[in-house]
Amino acid sequence: KELMHRADVSEVVNACDAGREGELIFRFVYEMAGCKKPMRRLWISSMEDSAIKEGFSRLKNGEEYDALFASALCRAKADWLIGINATRLFSVLYNHTLNVGRVQTPTLKMLVDRDAAITTFKKEKYYHVRLVLSGAGAASERISDKAEADALKTTCEASRSVCTSLVKEKKTAAPPKLFDLTSLQREANSLLGYTAKQTLDLAQALYEKRLLTYPRTDSAFLTDDMGDTAAGIIKLLCGKFSFMAGKDFTPELGKVLNSKKVSDHHAIIPTMELAKTDLAALPESERNILTLAGTRLLMATAAPHTFEAVTAIFECAGQSFTARGKTVLFDGWKEIDRKYRTALKNKPETDDADSDIENTLPQFTEGQTFENPAATVTEHDTTPPKPHNEASLLSAMERAGSEDTDPDAERKGLGTPATRAAVIEKLVKGGFVERKGKQLLPTKDGINLVCVLPDTLTSPQLTAEWENNLTQIAKGKTDPAAFMEGIEDMARELVKTYPFLSDDKAQMFKPEREAL
Repeated sequence: KELMHRADVSEVVNACDAGREGELIFRFVYEMAGCKKPMRRLWISSMEDSAIKEGFSRLKNGEEYDALFASALCRAKADWLIGINATRLFSVLYNHTLNVGRVQTPTLKMLVDRDAAITTFKKEKYYHVRLVLSGAGAASERISDKAEADALKTTCEASRSVCTSLVKEKKTAAPPKLFDLTSLQREANSLLGYTAKQTLDLAQALYEKRLLTYPRTDSAFLTDDMGDTAAGIIKLLCGKFSFMAGKDFTPELGKVLNSKKVSDHHAIIPTMELAKTDLAALPESERNILTLAGTRLLMATAAPHTFEAVTAIFECAGQSFTARGKTVLFDGWKEIDRKYRTALKNKPETDDADSDIENTLPQFTEGQTFENPAATVTEHDTTPPKPHNEASLLSAMERAGSEDTDPDAERKGLGTPATRAAVIEKLVKGGFVERKGKQLLPTKDGINLVCVLPDTLTSPQLTAEWENNLTQIAKGKTDPAAFMEGIEDMARELVKTYPFLSDDKAQMFKPEREAL
């Protein structure tokens, strides 16, 4: 405030993040300080010196961003009005603090829905008949009846099997993208077991030590002018990581540069500060996150992984049986991934570990026949969905409602990369969700809360609608006042719809045991 009012300051430059929330922070400060001086806007997404200088040479008038500010203010007011009224309404009705919010309530519902799907799941047995053909196994479709599977086995062993089709396809697995905060949190949860909040805190600590770029980002790309910087960092990483020792690595930087896909902040990568840092001196958890981000930069710029997939189909006793195999042609980025995982001392099993096992088929030819092939019947159970863990819940939050969201919207999914971890923590702290190992499970209160709330509050649809409106406001096509009227109506409707409850209903959230 003092700076803004100083006599020798003629104008103020808004150099906050290039996005909706960055605009809001600046305007709040500017207004609270009672500043009337001309304001200009620095709008940059790259932290390269050249980009910052260029940005300062092209400052815009602050008024040009009034519509963006209007959309940000609407978002803040709407969240507050609905959140505080709904929270107060349901807490008063049920005599129990029930936090309700546009982001946390649909997140809780996703956990409750998954829990219900697991509870109501009925296990069913199914069978495969497998033929053994010159050492390879070919499996039938699923068969639900054991007698039918046994009969097919017997028939097959007395018949001949013919190879009716042999398809060889060359396939490419592109390297993974760079990390945005959500994908970093998911990966750190699966590989290292860190919660979303722990990962954000560690990334923040590394950012404050200038070892990692800004973590609260939802972009997986770097800006077009960062090629040289990235190349320098990659060279540095190859020297720092023991598992890259002696490897000749030529990065393909084009894959990770795309200014159009960077809004407020670019993807998370290590910085050149690494050159002056002894990795061994960092706390282990910080070193893990820095290594994870560095490895991802190497993988993202490595060559694609290519393999040949072979699918052989055999006919026997009127049924078809399929055998699949693959041969790796070029390891590419998967080699770095493997070396990194091996370097992790106690690496957890990954879900796709089994799909990468080399499974080469013998040389079959179309029309080849096998007389009286040996056959077996294998028994399997259908499996229920798994409870959510942080990694899967973060993905679900990121995707929620996105099919209903305008492609131009600034935010997709529930929450922002910066708030998702805090939302999960808040649900745990409020007693609506509990952590069991890596799993996140809804508590009895959590399940009850979702049951008593109206669909508008538990569905991600509300966020999608708001985002679509906010996008139009930011473009100057919709009147912010009209949007706020709609929000006020919604708050009024909520309070009108739930005037009172029967006594037994009001006891729903009573603690099981008296607190002493």
